[in-house]
Amino acid sequence: MSRIDRWFEGMSRQSARRVSRRSWLSRFGGVLMGGAALPLLPVARAAEKHQVGEDGVKGREGDPRRCEYWRHCAIDGFLCSCCGGSHTACPPGTEMSPVTWIGTCRNPADGIDYIISYNDCCGKTFCGRCMCNRNEGERPLYHWYRNNDINWCGGAKTQTYSCSTAVVVKAAKEAQPEK
Repeated sequence: MSRIDRWFEGMSRQSARRVSRRSWLSRFGGVLMGGAALPLLPVARAAEKHQVGEDGVKGREGDPRRCEYWRHCAIDGFLCSCCGGSHTACPPGTEMSPVTWIGTCRNPADGIDYIISYNDCCGKTFCGRCMCNRNEGERPLYHWYRNNDINWCGGAKTQTYSCSTAVVVKAAKEAQPEK
């Protein structure tokens, strides 16, 4: 037998005397699970700053998972893009409320103001991730249809709030003076 074989045999026997099979299996399982969780660590966050979003906006204003996203100028709630949905679609198991509040946000890529429809997604308990409360242009509560502090799940099958979306309705135009 070679020296390496004898060395491995000696180490194996010594390990077998000190460590039980269950203990060894639990440690081995921990190493496997830890190795599987390694890609989940937040390693490449610096690269996100230079990515361009679908709207042609760079950085935080172009990332729908951030409060700074340009469409979120009047949002109040959890972002559906962090909860299994997207900035325009509800997560599975929820439904979009037909009742909505609106805001007007400027797209920094083209400098145009857009009317944004903020729809609550209803049906599951609140997501609890990516809470945003931006109140640009918010009106007092007596203008309830312009306020974002209300549970807008009133028209849905269930009134349980989960998260909020930000859907572009159309470009906003200034009122033309009458002649």
